[in-house]
Amino acid sequence: MKYENFDPKIHDTYKVAKLVYDVDFRTFDLLFKNEDKAISTIEKDLRKHEPEGTFKVILDENDEIIGMLMAYISEMPYDFRLKSLKLIIVDILDYFVLCDIEKDDLYVAEIAIDDSLRGQGLGKQVLLDVIDYAKSKNLNRVILDADFRNVGARKLYERMGFKEFNKKRLKIASFERGMHNMELIL
Repeated sequence: MKYENFDPKIHDTYKVAKLVYDVDFRTFDLLFKNEDKAISTIEKDLRKHEPEGTFKVILDENDEIIGMLMAYISEMPYDFRLKSLKLIIVDILDYFVLCDIEKDDLYVAEIAIDDSLRGQGLGKQVLLDVIDYAKSKNLNRVILDADFRNVGARKLYERMGFKEFNKKRLKIASFERGMHNMELIL
């Protein structure tokens, strides 16, 4: 398994868009009402993406995309690219439920493994790699969010030593979104 900066000129933008969709499909489904429309909009946005260090594709030994990782140290500046209004709404909804990031934190914003490969320990290996990277940079902690409805992810994080340090919830009419903000002190 290896990590490469996502580059829309060389990587399969549809496959990466599907992985992004999978991470937060409930919110995307609410806003787009249709998986294909959501993935198409995400893909259009990804095509404008400049290669940089926070957004990685995860490749197998044949250089096939098997997942994606978005992680960064401390605060990441907001991406001011022109986006679809619905993708801006996703960013706004995220603001209210995601971890508060402090200096010397490594924040794992998104991890997605291709659904055909889940259950094989790849997500755990990605997290172990992230933890090793954070330790090599002498950071204080690795933080991430576990959706209230994603019990499997939360259990994985807990088995790896992450502990909940905060809980955030947003409810608007019938829409509800909540996250367990979790940390691993290094």
